[in-house]
Amino acid sequence: MSHKKILIIGPAWIGDMVMAQSLFRLLKQLDATVAIDVLAPAWTFSLLKCMPEVAQAIEMPLTHGELKLRTRYQLAKKLQMNGYDQAIVLQNSFKSALIPWLAKIPLRTGWLGECRYVVLNDSRRLDKKRYPLMVEQVMALGLPADAALPAQYPYPEFKVSKTSQDATLAKLKPIWCGRPVLALGAGAEYGPAKRWPVAYFAQVANQKLAEGWDIWLFGSKKDHSITEELMSMTENRCENISGRTELFETIDLLSLASGVVTNDSGLMHMAAALKKPVIALYGSTSPAFTPPLSHDATILKLDLACQPCFERVCPLGHFRCMRELTPDRVLAAMRDWDK
Repeated sequence: MSHKKILIIGPAWIGDMVMAQSLFRLLKQLDATVAIDVLAPAWTFSLLKCMPEVAQAIEMPLTHGELKLRTRYQLAKKLQMNGYDQAIVLQNSFKSALIPWLAKIPLRTGWLGECRYVVLNDSRRLDKKRYPLMVEQVMALGLPADAALPAQYPYPEFKVSKTSQDATLAKLKPIWCGRPVLALGAGAEYGPAKRWPVAYFAQVANQKLAEGWDIWLFGSKKDHSITEELMSMTENRCENISGRTELFETIDLLSLASGVVTNDSGLMHMAAALKKPVIALYGSTSPAFTPPLSHDATILKLDLACQPCFERVCPLGHFRCMRELTPDRVLAAMRDWDK
């Protein structure tokens, strides 16, 4: 008996790939025997490794702006040999739908846009009122066009092996001391309008240090100046992991945290998928589209008239959306972790 095989053309952002696991889990709920392969950039494999629903991760060798038809054709011919029954294209560009078409996958599903009706034969017109959340828009592509999403749909849920955790701890020893760990995500690649003031993160860190917690600072190499400032404000008592780890090691360490305080970022979505208590801080963006998908997440934001602006830098220059979201609110929310 042959089982259904689906190729997912995956996204290239951390948060988007985390949310895609809800689709993978939904497909498995509908048919436990389905085989799900994901075509995505190699750096996303650390995320896909945490998703037991994925049978195989296949490297997408091209970046967002590259057409390179010959490379796409060669990849499509290799994929054609896998005998996929369906391709679900999560990216919205014409280029992203080319490979499934060239691979002659019988059913090619995706949202309309960029004349994609030429290469998709199961193209859908997106109704944002019906699917207001990004995760709902992703999951809807795994169902027949007129089917309703389940009332309780699956959230992302990462699986991390102890072997991997131990290897990461051995590399970074003596980082783990057995005390409760607060993970802080003070960066946000999109821009400063998404970032809670560093001094506020420092105030939270100093309070938890006084209570006997360890503080781990997460981020990419681009966040180095932010985390160094935070180290200075906490008298170098935190563990600055920023820029020191590969993505899979970041996941390993985040899985050991007792709680997470973070801006709206990829780290927020990973922490939610690890089922950690998360306090998510929103300024210029909105949880109405991409909230942390976890029942253990607390969203803190103000409801100013200018929110959300979705700008990288505050267009009004006052940054009230983050400046007036004070540390005492975060510390109060953290007290609920002990209940």
